[in-house]
Amino acid sequence: MSVTQQYLLDTYRAHQLGTPPPPPPGTHDLRVLRAGCDERRFRAVIAGRPAHGRLRHALRHALRRALGRVSPVRTRSTG
Repeated sequence: MSVTQQYLLDTYRAHQLGTPPPPPPGTHDLRVLRAGCDERRFRAVIAGRPAHGRLRHALRHALRRALGRVSPVRTRSTG
């Protein structure tokens, strides 16, 4: 049975029982991935290894944006 078929069956059952329908497939996928990454980073810190992740990425992104604004303006050569 596919995910879509299971979702339709669960929605039908919820309708028959008068309960709220389940969320559509893929609604919480990003949240689940982030939770897994957070768990991995947490376990790394507990084990004494440095945690790499969202903060480092955000700082790198901010630095690149800041350096991009300071970089010299490129002019198009006419020729």
